Amino acid sequence: MRRLLACLLPLALALTGCTTGYDALSTAALPKTRFADTKPQDFGRDHPQRHPIHGIDISKWQGDIDWKAVKGSGVAFVFIKATEGKDRIDPRFTEYWNEASAAGLLHAPYHFFYFCSTADEQADWFIRNVPKDAMALPPVVDVEWNPGSPTCKTRPAPETVRTEIKRFMDRLQAYYGKRPIIYTSVDFHRENLVGYFQDYHFWVRSVAKHPKETYADRSWAFWQYTSTGVIPGIKGPTDINVFAGSEQNWHNWVAAVEKQGNS
Repeated sequence: MRRLLACLLPLALALTGCTTGYDALSTAALPKTRFADTKPQDFGRDHPQRHPIHGIDISKWQGDIDWKAVKGSGVAFVFIKATEGKDRIDPRFTEYWNEASAAGLLHAPYHFFYFCSTADEQADWFIRNVPKDAMALPPVVDVEWNPGSPTCKTRPAPETVRTEIKRFMDRLQAYYGKRPIIYTSVDFHRENLVGYFQDYHFWVRSVAKHPKETYADRSWAFWQYTSTGVIPGIKGPTDINVFAGSEQNWHNWVAAVEKQGNS
């Protein structure tokens, strides 16, 4: 991927300078399949296994988790659902957060954004429920349409969407000291985000095609490539993601965001 984050990730530039592009990454030592998948997709040459750093995202639906097995399988990071809207918290958030910490897995909380609540209401709720001193990786705002929601089917104009998202992220950055990551889906990105938030890291969902096809003009840091992955220690299908760069890029980025939060 020749556009790979330009010089990979802006936060890491201060430490490392320009980094290696996607097409130059070594693939010979990588296994053909890192994790099993009950409904695998053929991504062609640019398959996710070209990326050495894999992680998962979870919520209450994953149930009981054997964190030692998860860590032992090669999972490097975990995005954990924390809150939703202005008044919902995932009932297993605290448990997962503490157990991921105990297992030595890098983790970050994510918030599912509702367009039926204000950005400030949602920021207040997130800050109230997510501990500041445990924020190793940046928080994530999950922005996508949710047509199945029983309470919020509102689809504001793109300008309103961007204003509300920016306000929410500004609040989190001011409190936690880390610039949030934006998670999004293909349709939501196309309708609201193309050309915007270029100085934010993106975590993109693309389970049928490589992001270079579905997010043609977007540099991305994380790619959610399946929702039907098989992870040791977790019963049932699990979302699996890859980090855009090399293992060294990953260590540099983690060091940069940890330093950012402590400055």
